[in-house]
Order: sequence, then structure tokens, then C-alpha cells
Amino acid sequence: MTYVDLSTESQAAGGSPALSGYLATPPGPGPFPAVLMIHEAFGLNDMMRGHADRLARAGYLTLAVDLFTAGSTRQCLVSTMRSMVKGVGLPFKDIAVARSWLATSPLSTGRTGVIGFCMGGAFALLVARDGFDAASVNYGKLPSDLEDSLRGACPVVANYGGKDKTLKGAAAKLETVLDTLGIEHSVKEFPTAGHAFLNEAESGPKALRPLMRVMGIKPDPEASPEAWQRIEDHFGKYLNA
Repeated sequence: MTYVDLSTESQAAGGSPALSGYLATPPGPGPFPAVLMIHEAFGLNDMMRGHADRLARAGYLTLAVDLFTAGSTRQCLVSTMRSMVKGVGLPFKDIAVARSWLATSPLSTGRTGVIGFCMGGAFALLVARDGFDAASVNYGKLPSDLEDSLRGACPVVANYGGKDKTLKGAAAKLETVLDTLGIEHSVKEFPTAGHAFLNEAESGPKALRPLMRVMGIKPDPEASPEAWQRIEDHFGKYLNA
């Protein structure tokens, strides 16, 4: 497991000048199907690196791109969230650079999926039609123009929590639009789960954690194994051709 410097490619594409990512490589000689991972709102922390390592153990060359390389986490979070809402901006260039680097790596088969959590889940939805072969969306906010944003998207697997107070009704709405567009998908809302339920432990600033629990933002060890299996099954179907 190592960090990769994407700054040269990023600068050439007009992306973040210091772009980097965490690369988790499966055991063996490869090549491997690849997955681009987009982190949650708290950045590319130990939890997110652990998710990347998990995907690598499942057989996927996984690059967790760091969207917060242009400044402090707080500054980058604000600008990144603004871009997410608008659907344009620097994060999309960074994601495109990382996707291209990963797809053309000698260790990659070229088949590439995208996975995102929280904020990253929203981005995974928004880029699902941008050259990926499969997408995994985990408690990601839906864009306001959902149907237009998803037209032409790759197959999607999505996991949401029924107790997630920040995304009420998101799973049903997403499934309806995917049905309408004829996009292959599997969307599930887990009744016992809240936001960030795939994390193994609480993350984010300790001062905010009591409030996060009230909002339903916490791990769910009962729901997460099935959700992870759904992700692996989805990528296995569409990336292991």
C-alpha cells in the first residue's frame, strides 16, 4: 500500500496541483480490475484507507483519490461541496485524472469502477456516466437534477440507511429514476442503519460525535456485512469480465 503522486497529470489537465492518492494493491502479479474510491466529508483518513485495503483484499486495484490536497480540510470541504452541488469544478477534474491514471496502470485490466461514501457517494453518482464500468454509491446525497445527471450511467449498486435522517427517501427516489432510465441497478435501504454505517468505528471530530449519533451517523455491524457483500458482488459482475 502506497501513496501515488498525480500532480503532473493533474496540472496538465487543470486539476489540483498537488493531487495524490492512496493506492491499495491486491496480492499477486495482476493485472487486476480497478476501483477508484472517493472519500467521505472527513477526508482521506484511516477509515477510508481501510476501505481501500478491504477492496484490494477482494481483488481490486484501488486508488483512493485525495480531493483535499489544495488546502486545509475545512477550506477544501467547503469548495468541494460547492462543486458537488453545482456539478462542475476542480474535484471533477481530479476524479477524471485519477480514473485515467488507474485505468491505464500496468497493474489494471482497464475495467474500472467507482465507489464513494457520504460526500464521495454523491460524487460517485455524478460521475457514473464518465467512463466507469460500475458504480457503488453509499449514502450519497442525490443531485437535484437526478434524472439528467444519471442518464447514460453505468450499472449502480447503492446502500442507504433507513435511520439516516440526512437522506430520508433517497433510496426510493434513486431506484425510481434508475428504473425510468433503464439503468441496471440494485438499491437497498437497510432499516436498522444510519449514515456512515459501513464504517467500522466512529469517525470525524470527537466534539461532533454526540450530535452525529443523534443524527443517525454511526457504524452498524449488523447491516454492513451484507452491504459490503453487495458491493463485491456488483463489482465482481461488471469488472471481472
